Amino acid sequence: MCVGVIGVPRLHPALAGTGSELLTMELNGSVEAPKENPAPRRSLSSSPGLQYGALVNSVTSLTTPESQNPPISNRQAYVTMAVLCYINLLNYMERYTIAGVLLNIQTFFKIRDSTAALLQTVFICSFLLLAPLFGYLGDRYNRKFIMIGGLCVWLLTAAASSFVTESYFWLLALLRGLVGIGEASYSTIAPTIIGDLFTGGKRSIMICIFYIFIPVGSGLGYIAGAGSAYLTGDWHWALRITPIMGVIGLILMIFLCPNPARGAAETNGEGVVAKSSYLEDIKYLLKNKSYVWSSLGVTALAFLTGALAFWVPTFLSRARVTQELHQPCTDEPCDSTDSYIFGAVTVATGILGGAVGTTLSRTFRDKVPYADPLICGVGMLGSVPCIFIIIFVAASSIPATYVFIFCGELLLSLNWAVMADILLYVVVPTRRATAEALQISFAHLLGDAGSPYLIGVISDAVRSSKPDDLNWSFHSLKVSLLVCPFIGILGGAFFLFTTKYITEDSKAVLRLIEGNEVLKRRTQNTSMPLRACLSMPTIQFRSADCKITSLFILRMVLRKYLLEKKV
Repeated sequence: MCVGVIGVPRLHPALAGTGSELLTMELNGSVEAPKENPAPRRSLSSSPGLQYGALVNSVTSLTTPESQNPPISNRQAYVTMAVLCYINLLNYMERYTIAGVLLNIQTFFKIRDSTAALLQTVFICSFLLLAPLFGYLGDRYNRKFIMIGGLCVWLLTAAASSFVTESYFWLLALLRGLVGIGEASYSTIAPTIIGDLFTGGKRSIMICIFYIFIPVGSGLGYIAGAGSAYLTGDWHWALRITPIMGVIGLILMIFLCPNPARGAAETNGEGVVAKSSYLEDIKYLLKNKSYVWSSLGVTALAFLTGALAFWVPTFLSRARVTQELHQPCTDEPCDSTDSYIFGAVTVATGILGGAVGTTLSRTFRDKVPYADPLICGVGMLGSVPCIFIIIFVAASSIPATYVFIFCGELLLSLNWAVMADILLYVVVPTRRATAEALQISFAHLLGDAGSPYLIGVISDAVRSSKPDDLNWSFHSLKVSLLVCPFIGILGGAFFLFTTKYITEDSKAVLRLIEGNEVLKRRTQNTSMPLRACLSMPTIQFRSADCKITSLFILRMVLRKYLLEKKV
């Protein structure tokens, strides 16, 4: 233990006095502290003088809010987790229902690949534009109310989009954009609430469970969309399933979900209070190299999964036509075999990949501090050969293609929970919602907002040379999908770069939180150290406590002296 020694002489009578000061100093040199206030929540101040990872050097940086959230019980935390997972499931079901009935939509509106891809691009663009706003609000206001408001917008616009008629494709695109606004509020804030309910290994497990519902929901979206269109003979019903189920989620959120204090898991329920501007938050995140590199990796993953998720069922359907296994779709409902199979594979690989990724993370993180980004990098690089094989084998063997789809999606699914956990432990609690929002915005802006549309544009450009050739429509989509493996290589490299910085960045967050723990102890029990300091010639403290106590004494003594002299 590092020990420091300080000697404190008795105070000069000129510095003694009475009044409504923080300290009352008597002529004999004894010091008494004022009556203690309730224990404050810890503050991670972002004043210009505070260096990243340093201790705050003044007790005034600890603020006591007007009201504090009550502690969250384990039972309530698990109930909240279940509700958040249910809504996350519906979130991604709704997002990929369109892909499950894409052939029906193209036939109904008589649109090309690039135009059809606009439905996903408009949705993601509105999603990414609003995510920073919700991140800002989520770090400063009641997160539960923000999610409830966003969920209401999502349910209303998703339901309205199911009533669009043949002449109003533009209205369908507009409503899809509004759906993205509603979903942005939830996807940005929900992971930060989980981060405030759990910590350590338990948080890794809960984040894994939450993010497993991304591929599970996506897969069920294909199945539910295709199944609804088949049973009703109308693709519009595919867009009505999730709003109906979403009403249940909205009720559960209103009555069962709390709004935990920010940083509650790391601070035994007390939470952390932030004093920072949005610009300061962004500067902090841009200096966090682990956050920057991992966000670039997430962006590459979003590009890859967005393009594949939107186009692979259509690609496989065209491959069946090329092999003369099916007839081309000219009237609704179109054959949805590949939507069912691809959806089931996505669900299975999502559950298995998420579990394997989290298990690997928990097993190796203590032994290898940079294990998490390494797992993500290996997963992305390992998926690249599978994607190449999928593209070139589909023309000859559909069963073999599905084998490699399973392997590729399994490797990509290793990333979902692990990369989310990375963000939670390299960013301080008071900036996590902003970090989530900026990562979502950047990932969607350069990732899945443009990737489906880019693939569609390339496919239309290649197809334009032989527009009436059905086999050429498959070949054009095959050529356009070749962009994906190269993005996978780039994403793997970004995650490998993250391994260089993640150890120090995660330790810096822990130092900052632990530094505020020391400040809280000094504030809660000030009278004992101060009285001891002024009644003894020398006294020994732990170095951190010694520094804080010394600064506290000197500040109060100087303030008293200046007031007496009226300087």
